[in-house]
Amino acid sequence: MNDDRAPARAPEDLAQLFNARANAGDIEGLVALYEPDATLAVGEVKARGHDEIRRFFADLLAKKSSFPEVRTMEPVASGDVALTVALLPKGRISAEIARRQSNGCWLWAVDQLKIDPA
Repeated sequence: MNDDRAPARAPEDLAQLFNARANAGDIEGLVALYEPDATLAVGEVKARGHDEIRRFFADLLAKKSSFPEVRTMEPVASGDVALTVALLPKGRISAEIARRQSNGCWLWAVDQLKIDPA
């Protein structure tokens, strides 16, 4: 999926890129959606930085090969920072903090997935 490694030009692009890359099994493409020192939290698992995020996605993609389209809320932006939210199946929610990079593209700095519905 190397031809789909286009960067996110807006915060709302990140979820769509995530879904496409996850379904393609593109671990490096997923990692590329995060800042180098980003934090990913899924339940009790916390991955910090590209190496740990890469390991997390390698494990995830080894167990799961299909990622359904998700509904997203309109991002809430303030300058170079935005809150993105994805509404996932079974009542799960993913909330992320995205940041505009010096090249104008957006990457996630923090990603929190709530596994169990409230």
